[in-house]
Amino acid sequence: MSNLMFCLNATMPIFLTMMLGYAFRKWHIMDGSFVDKMNSFVFKVALPVLVFQDLATVDFFEAWDWKFVVFCFLATLISITAVTLLSFLLKDKSLQGEFIQASYRSSAAIFGIAFIQNIYGEADMGPLMIVASVPLYNIMAVVVLTVMRPERGRVNGALIRKTLHGIITNPIIVGILTGVVWSVLKLPMPVILEKTVKNVAVLATPLGLMAMGASIEFKGAFENMRPVILAVLLKLVILAGVFLPIAVTLGFRTEKLIAILVMLGSATTVSSYVMARNMGHKGVLTSSVVMLTTLLSAFTLTGWLYLLKVQGLV
Repeated sequence: MSNLMFCLNATMPIFLTMMLGYAFRKWHIMDGSFVDKMNSFVFKVALPVLVFQDLATVDFFEAWDWKFVVFCFLATLISITAVTLLSFLLKDKSLQGEFIQASYRSSAAIFGIAFIQNIYGEADMGPLMIVASVPLYNIMAVVVLTVMRPERGRVNGALIRKTLHGIITNPIIVGILTGVVWSVLKLPMPVILEKTVKNVAVLATPLGLMAMGASIEFKGAFENMRPVILAVLLKLVILAGVFLPIAVTLGFRTEKLIAILVMLGSATTVSSYVMARNMGHKGVLTSSVVMLTTLLSAFTLTGWLYLLKVQGLV
C-alpha cells in the first residue's frame, strides 16, 4: 500500500496539473495564442535549463559505470528501432512520428531521480541513466519528428541537412551537452547562478503540463484509440517486460535496476508533446499517451516494483 501511495503521490499531481490546463482553456483563462507561446517557452528555455541542472551537479568520474551506461544506451536504441518498425503498420502514416516518440520516450529526467531517491535516499545511478538514454531520446525524436512529419516529402539532401541542423540546435540537446561539459570540467556553480537556474528549471514541468492539458482534444484522441492504446502498452508494459529480465540476468540490482525500470516503464515525458507541437505535428496522439501513461503508471510501476521486491532484487 505504501508503494501504491508513493506512486499515486508522484503521478496524480502531474495528471491533475494537466487537467488544470484543460479547465483554464475551457474557462477562457488561456487561449490558443497563449498556449502556443507557453509551449515555445518550455521547449526553448525551461526544459533545457532543467536538464542542465540535473546533469551539471553530477560527479561523473566518481559514479561512472560502463556496463550500466552501455546497457541503458542499447536498450534505448533497440526500443526505438522496434517501435519505429512497428509504426509502419499504422494506417494513418501522419501519426508515425508521434507514435514512435510517445512509445519510447520516458520521463527519465523529471521523474527518475525523484523515484530513486525516495527508495534509496540518493540517486547516483539516475544521472548516469539520463546520460545514456536522454540524449538518444532527444536526437532520435528530432530525426523521427522531422522525417515523419505529417506533410512529409522525399528524403533528400535538404531534408538531411534540416534534420542535422535540428539535432545540433535542439534546445534540449544543447542543455544536455552543456550540463555534461559543466560536470566533467567541474566548473563551480555560484549561489546566484544556482538559484537562478533552479527558478527557471522549476517552471518546465507545471507549464509544460498545463500547456499540454490546454491543447487536449478528447474527440480527436478517441478517434485514434488503437495507436494510443498500443503506445501505452509499449511504454508501460512491453518494453519493461522485455528488458528487465535481461537486466536481472546481467546482474543489475537495487538502485541500478530501479533506474532501468524508470527508463523503460515510466510515463511518456511531457516534453515529447512540447517537441511534437513545435515541430509541426498536431500533438493529439502524444497528449493522449502522456495523459494515460501518467495516470496508469502509478499502478504499473507499483506492480513492477512489487515483482522486483518479491524476487529480492531491490
